[in-house]
Amino acid sequence: MEEKEILARAQQYIAEEKDESFRKEVEELVAKKDMKELEDRFYQSLEFGTGGLRGVMGGGTNRMNTLNISKATQGLANYIIKAFPAEAKAGTLSACIAYDSRHNHDKFSDITARVFAANGIKAYLFTSLRPTPELSFAIRTLGCKTGVVVTASHNPPQYNGYKAYWDDGAQVVEPHDKGIIDEVNAVKEAKLIDREQAIKEGKIVLIDKEIDEKFQAMIKAQLFRPELIKEKAGSVKVVYTPLHGTGGMHVKKVLGDLGLNVTVVPEQAEPDGNFPTVEKPNPEEAPALKMAVDLATKMKADVVMATDPDADRFGTAFPDKDGNFVLVSGNQMGALLADYVLLSKKEFGRMPANPVLIRSIVTSPFVDKVAQGHGVKVKECLTGFKWIAFDEAQMEKEGKEHYAFGLEESYGYLVETEVRDKDGVSAAAMCAEMTLYWASKGKSLLEHLNDLYKHYGYFEDRAISKYFPGVTGPGIMKGIMTKLREEGLKTLGGKKVLKIRDVQQSVEFDPAAPAQKTALPWPKSNVLQFFLEDGTIVSARPSGTEPKIKFYINSTVPVAADTDAALEAAKKEADVLCNKISAEIQAVLDAAK
Repeated sequence: MEEKEILARAQQYIAEEKDESFRKEVEELVAKKDMKELEDRFYQSLEFGTGGLRGVMGGGTNRMNTLNISKATQGLANYIIKAFPAEAKAGTLSACIAYDSRHNHDKFSDITARVFAANGIKAYLFTSLRPTPELSFAIRTLGCKTGVVVTASHNPPQYNGYKAYWDDGAQVVEPHDKGIIDEVNAVKEAKLIDREQAIKEGKIVLIDKEIDEKFQAMIKAQLFRPELIKEKAGSVKVVYTPLHGTGGMHVKKVLGDLGLNVTVVPEQAEPDGNFPTVEKPNPEEAPALKMAVDLATKMKADVVMATDPDADRFGTAFPDKDGNFVLVSGNQMGALLADYVLLSKKEFGRMPANPVLIRSIVTSPFVDKVAQGHGVKVKECLTGFKWIAFDEAQMEKEGKEHYAFGLEESYGYLVETEVRDKDGVSAAAMCAEMTLYWASKGKSLLEHLNDLYKHYGYFEDRAISKYFPGVTGPGIMKGIMTKLREEGLKTLGGKKVLKIRDVQQSVEFDPAAPAQKTALPWPKSNVLQFFLEDGTIVSARPSGTEPKIKFYINSTVPVAADTDAALEAAKKEADVLCNKISAEIQAVLDAAK
């Protein structure tokens, strides 16, 4: 992009941005003629994608700031008014806004509420930080037509985001996502009302404990064995970390109310957008749980629990027989929770007719075996919890099948139907009860996990991510996916590829007979999957919210006998296979330019 065009875009931004701090950043860059930084901030506009906005905070069209958020909210408001004309005419439209601990959450949530209010949409605004699942719950409880949560989930501190929700409490999907994007792209200027005026006129309504109490009560109502918790809770020590985010207020309260002995990692207890004790506040990554594991080891605790900043993701670790804490993957915890929820629903007569477990296409088929073992059908959906919520809503509408449990490998689980997004708070409560249940049977969760492996076969999962930041990043990732599509993969780890699933093209086929294609039932998404002859699945997926591409390896090896030795042999075989496949994938990434 030419210098003249970059400077023109910068001057236009300066004229439109009402926030002094963001405007001043750009003014200083223009004064210094820092063209490299200006190009990065203005070579494109931050795209309002199918889930909303996410990016680095700062002044510029390619940054998260109040100007971009005000325009996004104006577009969302325009779409809501058109989508619900009767309510718009009656003046009964409403929206709910929540936010987590990230920097600028106050500015971003405030301007979102003020734009909604200026457009005649009553804005219910939480008075302080709240988890994403509570936002979903609040939309349904308050009867709102839309909602927004200001969060960048588990991204590094310089990021923030804006996720848009529909009236069912789920993130927007087709056709609304594309309709909202069109409205956002058409916005020239956002309407705005003074905050104090809006509150005085009832156009912004501040909310807190009236939703908190209902949310907590709902989570407790999901549990199956309150008497077991009451009897045994004091015998279990829980170390929990909210990773400087929103989970602390609910997880500690709910578990404490149940009588559990919960110790919060003191250095990570307070909300802090700098996330000073971790590189990334992501419970999927071992370094984020190090403080919690160290404290749990010192205390000889029974379980480590963690939630990410907006408390929709839930991570765990448990001690092995030697007292060393083992991190549990999202697929492993998903299988454990599915097993416990399904067996409990059957035991207490709470299993719905024609039950269905929903999982994303990159989640391990381990959970399929578990669900089928309980007589529950499995349904795959696209990556992103909104698709689990979408399928749940469709089943509810049609009434033929009924939701039993939902999960995705990236530490997302949904026990209840009152929330339509992954919920780390309810997952923590159910995990606590599950731990007590298996302890009452004389087993730790790790021991029960091994029992599941012996019964269904061993499943090992790997994830390989590589970042491609900057102007050239999108092109490099596109090149990787194009090469994989054009050249394909005939083998991986010495195993033959029997089937290729290309979700972007909405087809799957045998590479030996590529002309014979089967159509897929989902919207198009940039995902490639390779199904190997031994049951292993390898998936490639560029992120829609970060400049990275991610490969998933879901391997499986039969366990020859119901013995520890047979399980160890299967684990070694899977490890060798995953190492081979990982090396081949890494070579593809290293060759990308």
